[in-house]
Amino acid sequence: MELFRSHVLICAGTGCTSSGSAQLYDRFEELLAQNNLEKEVKLVKTGCFGLCEAGPIVIVYPEGAFYSRITKADVDTIVSEHLVKGRVVAKLLHKDSIEETGNIRALDDIQFYKKQKRIALRNCGVINPENIDEYIAFDGYKALCKVLTEMSREEVIDQIKKSGLRGRGGGGFSTGMKWQFTYNTPNEKKYVACNADEGDPGAFMDRSVLEGDPHTIIEAMAIAGYAVGADQGYIYVRAEYPIAVKRLEIAIEQAREYGLLGEGIFGTDFKFDLDIRLGAGAFVCGEETALIASIEGERGEPRPRPPFPAVKGLFGKPTLLNNVETYANVCQIILNGADWFADMGTEKSKGTKVFALGGKINNTGLVEVPMGTSLKEIIYDIGGGCPNGKKFKAVQTGGPSGGCLPDELIDTPVDYDNLIAAGSMMGSGGMIVMDEDNCMVDIARFFLDFTVDESCGKCTPCRVGTRRMLEILDRITEGKGKDGDIERLESLAYNIKNTALCGLGQTAPNPVISTLKYFRHEYEAHIYDQTCPAGVCTNLLQYSIIPEKCKGCTLCTRVCPVGAISGNLKEPHVIDKSKCIKCGACIEKCKFGAIIKK
Repeated sequence: MELFRSHVLICAGTGCTSSGSAQLYDRFEELLAQNNLEKEVKLVKTGCFGLCEAGPIVIVYPEGAFYSRITKADVDTIVSEHLVKGRVVAKLLHKDSIEETGNIRALDDIQFYKKQKRIALRNCGVINPENIDEYIAFDGYKALCKVLTEMSREEVIDQIKKSGLRGRGGGGFSTGMKWQFTYNTPNEKKYVACNADEGDPGAFMDRSVLEGDPHTIIEAMAIAGYAVGADQGYIYVRAEYPIAVKRLEIAIEQAREYGLLGEGIFGTDFKFDLDIRLGAGAFVCGEETALIASIEGERGEPRPRPPFPAVKGLFGKPTLLNNVETYANVCQIILNGADWFADMGTEKSKGTKVFALGGKINNTGLVEVPMGTSLKEIIYDIGGGCPNGKKFKAVQTGGPSGGCLPDELIDTPVDYDNLIAAGSMMGSGGMIVMDEDNCMVDIARFFLDFTVDESCGKCTPCRVGTRRMLEILDRITEGKGKDGDIERLESLAYNIKNTALCGLGQTAPNPVISTLKYFRHEYEAHIYDQTCPAGVCTNLLQYSIIPEKCKGCTLCTRVCPVGAISGNLKEPHVIDKSKCIKCGACIEKCKFGAIIKK
């Protein structure tokens, strides 16, 4: 066994890779060779650490030095100072990772991580996802060995049911019951499938698990295959996730080489294998029946249920389908017991939930918290609140199918039932934060525009109804709203919700319904007052110059592309509203805050 005095962990998830972490790794490798440190310092490419805002991230152990926003030049400093001379480079440490005394905080003591509980993300940022030995060193494949050698199929399903694990893909259906239904359906051939078609704007939970810990999905799917009586599995992942796909391919080949996929796993008569199917980016393929059609090579369109996939799924055979995060909890439930998992969370929502925290938030990233953690704790204690001292206005949970919850609901516990009661939903785990500068009518229009574009067009309520809603929202944000538009939006929304074929159509109106519920005054201002309270909708804006603040510097006149601003040097200027195209160039250049929009 190789022993190293230092381990350098470098984030190789998509976020940090896009910021140049691969070049950092190459530079570390080069400098370690130059300093003859290859046998003393171990370089490890890991998955996402979670705190994406601080990337690229490098952590050096055993000191636990959390270096953030590292450049190639910084690598030279870390090697020469930390790895050669043993001196932590304080100026490169993340601002919250060092105490006033100068001591380095443990990762769990950093504000971003304090209230988190990492189960699905337990190995992300810890191990090299392309090395099966590292996964095995962290109890990898121990759960599969346990179920194959010590547990009956019924006992495995019973553990999943008792744990209270609910589907993390959005619906929140009991995972154990879904396994039970598939097990109960008699058939010589059954399948297990994984939904990794993560399509919500701003969501990257499943991608990060696949990139940082692919073996946990392989192991969990093998356990599921044993439990329900399936010998073949499919992972349906979008082709836009090249790093995740590559690491899955590597992990599957490694598992086959180690005899953990294929025939006679752990010396038993159980056989199970996995294949990957790539999706072309259709949002509707996140719906289980559309996903199944796509795997079969058909157009990704949903079909009526029943029959459910547990009865008639892939190739007409019983199929168990769960999403990535759901599977990511399975091995830990088997190893630690159903009661351990059920002790976390709330009465009806057990365990933890992973969220992709984005939008107007200081600590953009991936978080995993116990169910029941409040929105306030996630947004302020973990997320660090809104940047630039802006006031928090709303949070969108559940992606384009979710709802926008206002500031007055900031104390809402995050679980399946409380979010639905508030007018939103858990969804797969997207969480987009908005501040005072966001227009809620425009936000609703943005999400509806996404669902209109992604509708498969199979059913009339979704294909036509959402487009009619979008047309109304377009008119309102363009300053052409009229009396009765709000009522027409509500009527269309509930008709679509009650008649659309699949979950995409049924939940598509949610952003409109929730913003009408909590921000109706903004719709009314757009329609009746011809103003956008947040100053976002261009056609409703009026630019003007405050004479008392204008110094007559002429900067604004020089940047105005249409010559709408006039005035003499050192005298207050004026804007000709008939010429103004509301581009905002003048506001950006004004050094005295003399130009306002309203």
